[in-house]
Amino acid sequence: MEEDTLYVSDLDGTLLNSRDEISEYSLQVINGLIEKGMKFTYATARSLSSASKVAKGLTVHIPVIIYNGAFIVEADTGKILYSTGFLKQEQQFAAKLLKESGLSPLVYTYRDHQEKVLWDPVHENEGVRHYLTARRGDKRMEPVKEGESVYQGDIFYFTCIGEKAQLKGAYERLQNDTRFRVTFQKELYRPEYWLEIMPAKASKAVAIKELKKIWNCNRVVSFGDAVNDIPMFEISDQAYAVENAVEELKKYATDVILSNEQDGVAKWLLQRSCSA
Repeated sequence: MEEDTLYVSDLDGTLLNSRDEISEYSLQVINGLIEKGMKFTYATARSLSSASKVAKGLTVHIPVIIYNGAFIVEADTGKILYSTGFLKQEQQFAAKLLKESGLSPLVYTYRDHQEKVLWDPVHENEGVRHYLTARRGDKRMEPVKEGESVYQGDIFYFTCIGEKAQLKGAYERLQNDTRFRVTFQKELYRPEYWLEIMPAKASKAVAIKELKKIWNCNRVVSFGDAVNDIPMFEISDQAYAVENAVEELKKYATDVILSNEQDGVAKWLLQRSCSA
């Protein structure tokens, strides 16, 4: 593999299969190539805790991009190498808008130097309950008490889960606001929609540019499946959509490769290493 190239893969729907895991074949191929010097990482909307569980078996001695680019952290130590967050007035504006829209978000924040995910149990819906069930035992998760605000600490991310019609209004009010970066899409393998609100600089594309500096790389090759991967594709020298990717992303792709169920990323990397 080219030593000056950074290879970046999305997780859900790209590197992970429908069982939310990286196959043994993909683990063997990718770990082997990393050992030989390939600069590979993943970029995900997940937290480090959540990503580490589904990426179990992948070498941890790499920096990874989490929360859609809000952070670059060392996978093995959790040390933050890069971060971006909301200004106080941006937090307040987003909170006011969500309240006016009748939405109760999951609030990702640092409070007393600890990462927390706060939510109001009174406003749980089926999608939120599914999210919480999948993270049972996660020490970040903390329901607020009755009458207590979810807007605490240094907030860096908001997630609203619900029906499309419930979330669309807030998305339309925020999508052209240059202070924020928002994504609005249907959850993979589930009926609910997710509205995610981040600081303007929180994107996989911005984080990849920072990681290029950290790793002293000149080129980027990326892999993805969803609309939130478009900015990553736009700044990549080559970008590959897995076969199961949404059609909108494929318009930005250099080519389409095998699906996540067929180990598309690993097979592409192995083929490229053999032909190098």
